[in-house]
Amino acid sequence: MLHAISVPSTYISYPRSWCFGQRNTESTRLCLRASLPDNNNGFKVEYTPWLIVGLGNPGNKYHGTRHNVGFEMIDQISREERIPLNTIQSKALIGIGAIGEVPILLAKPQAYMNFSGESVGPLAAYYQVPLRHILLIYDEMSLPNGVLRLQPKGGHGHHNGVKSVMGHLDGCSQFPRLCIGIGNPPGSMDMKAYLLQKLSSVERTQIDEALEQGVEAVRSLVLNGFNPKITRFNLGQKYKYHKV
Repeated sequence: MLHAISVPSTYISYPRSWCFGQRNTESTRLCLRASLPDNNNGFKVEYTPWLIVGLGNPGNKYHGTRHNVGFEMIDQISREERIPLNTIQSKALIGIGAIGEVPILLAKPQAYMNFSGESVGPLAAYYQVPLRHILLIYDEMSLPNGVLRLQPKGGHGHHNGVKSVMGHLDGCSQFPRLCIGIGNPPGSMDMKAYLLQKLSSVERTQIDEALEQGVEAVRSLVLNGFNPKITRFNLGQKYKYHKV
């Protein structure tokens, strides 16, 4: 069953100083939070939530296409972490849960790829998620099919969905992203036709394997941040198809 959440038509946008890594000195109340009980010293540990967004196009027409692998990663996380996607908010299908003790919000924008930012901007502001905790997951043609890359920031790489998200985050690009390789179109094939084409059986197997590996990478990022384990993950992905 889907549930709808009404959100005010106006929302607080990110201060532009966040784009340059400056600290926000004002204390804010998190709308999505998790905490541990007081310890012996009287301190309570609270975790900053993560907004994990997969990009894609809604509808059965686009199911199983290269351009929708971001949606598939969200579905995979939803299954493995048992977080149901059962609520509509800010033009997105969302689910709220946790990885370990860390609260997460999974989201699949439903306003089509080129308007993904219309969901990401309002959700990030509503739940007061800082840029460094917005993980964007999307398809990447510059990577071989099934190869993943997890990085703390980057440009839009001519990806219209990423452009839209950046536009609704005041032009900021300093947010993490998990790129899922889909390879380049063969020969002179039209790029749009390639993106909206169903995966072949071989490609499907490679993507399914990548989705499982991606969930482990997301868990590591949420629980431990960008550490040497992420560096090793990226290196392993880079050479995953290279025979020694």
